[in-house]
Amino acid sequence: MAKVNIYLTFDGTCEAAFNFYKTVFGSEFGALMRYKDMPAGDFPVPDSIKEQVMHVNLPINDDVVLYGSDSFDAACGGAPLVVGNNVAISLNTATEEESHRLFDALAAGGNIRMPLGPTFWTPLYGLVSDQYGIEWMVNYEPQQA
Repeated sequence: MAKVNIYLTFDGTCEAAFNFYKTVFGSEFGALMRYKDMPAGDFPVPDSIKEQVMHVNLPINDDVVLYGSDSFDAACGGAPLVVGNNVAISLNTATEEESHRLFDALAAGGNIRMPLGPTFWTPLYGLVSDQYGIEWMVNYEPQQA
């Protein structure tokens, strides 16, 4: 069964926000990666965002993790970050089959923003806006199985 978490996107203030959330929830980062840490060749990273947060996670309790990043799209001239497109629901799946089933169902009538496929952090990841404009991230985590 997929775990459901919250993914917040910021316009260069992710690290400050998550340092604040650490004090609110009394927990520590599970991971913090910057854009400069991306493997060479995946995406060209402008110097202006290399120190910004590519991904951070902050466990809230045993069942919920708060995820975040600074917007790569907004920093690179893509869609501007506005309230409404800065929150996504992250589904962390235990099987490839579950990943495909959920992604395909959410994509029906929606907009695939990043097809489900391998990345440097997981065997399967995809990003889709459903037919109602809600952003969904499907992230296969084999270690959950």
